[in-house]
Amino acid sequence: MPVGTTPVGTLPAEAVPSGLEPVPGEAGVYHLAEPTKTYGHLNAETVLTVHHWTDRLFSFTTTRDAALRFENGQFAMIGIEVEGKPLLRAYSIASANYEEQLEFLSIAVPDGPLTSRLRHVKPGDKVLIGRKPTGTLLLDNLRPGRNLYFLSTGTGLAPFMSLIKDPAVYERFDKVILSHTVRISGELAYANHIRHELPQHEFLGEDVSGKLLYYPAVTREEFAVTDRITKLIESGKIFTDLNIPELDPEHDRVMICGSPEMLADTEALLESRGFDEGNNSKPGAYVVEKAFAER
Repeated sequence: MPVGTTPVGTLPAEAVPSGLEPVPGEAGVYHLAEPTKTYGHLNAETVLTVHHWTDRLFSFTTTRDAALRFENGQFAMIGIEVEGKPLLRAYSIASANYEEQLEFLSIAVPDGPLTSRLRHVKPGDKVLIGRKPTGTLLLDNLRPGRNLYFLSTGTGLAPFMSLIKDPAVYERFDKVILSHTVRISGELAYANHIRHELPQHEFLGEDVSGKLLYYPAVTREEFAVTDRITKLIESGKIFTDLNIPELDPEHDRVMICGSPEMLADTEALLESRGFDEGNNSKPGAYVVEKAFAER
């Protein structure tokens, strides 16, 4: 779910909870087919904190139902009640599955039926969170490998914030490369946390310091890196900058979450280099989350 524009997209049928139907004219937004005050597939959680990264980009944390289970990298249906019906869309969970709170990263769209309201949430407000997270950005959907690349644009960073806090990631891979591309530097959400706080983490700090390579890029401002990820891969700049070997389908694994254009371009690049796509039934060399994307 990338930054700078709205995360939109149509969920695959199997990912849509029963009883939901699309809101006409609003891609990626759902409501109950039949209004009811009892939402059996949703938990009402309390907003704990809200952080506005820019005037359009924000994140928030909520309480977490003790029964909620999810795998790092998955997304859930999130929403609020509007005119007696829950208005919902898919959001990747940015918190790790062992953390007591849930965290989400969102872009605010002025006329968006959900985000225009969600941007105004404050501590104490209620939000609705689906009880059955799902998604394809799972470690088990990848074959074993050497280096793991997380390639993201905008709020597509969210699932990788969950995954870089997963001990299994560091157990399975020698290096973990987190690439985050945005339009302006203010949209580099969590940059300070990634650079300075995670390396001090009580349990993960040593692995993060030794294995995690953070590679931010900004396309519309002066910055150390200003190209899109596909160009950075094609030119070899990312590998030179990080002092790592170029992509190799035999040894490297990739997860992708971002805009439709970024997904299409990156998939084409990977396929041209011999990478095959994995999914929930067959592990591969790369996986991509297509349930939502920016437009």
